[in-house]
Amino acid sequence: MTSATNTPPDGLPTYRLLTGPDDASFCHRVSEALALGYALYGSPAATFNGERVIVAQALLWPSAQRSSQ
Repeated sequence: MTSATNTPPDGLPTYRLLTGPDDASFCHRVSEALALGYALYGSPAATFNGERVIVAQALLWPSAQRSSQ
C-alpha cells in the first residue's frame, strides 16, 4: 500500500532507522512501516553484539525520496 500524502501519518519523521534484535518483533516493525507507506531505503545492516544479532533498516517516506532526486 503506497500513501498518496506528502507527509507520514501521526507526526512520524520522513526518514526512519529501525534497529533491534533480529527477531519476529523487528520484522513486524518493518512490515508495519511498509504498510503505512514507507519504502525501504538502502540495504539492511547486521552486527553481532556478543550475545545476539542486531539489525538495522532505513526507511524513507516516498515524497521525501522524490524531492531529493
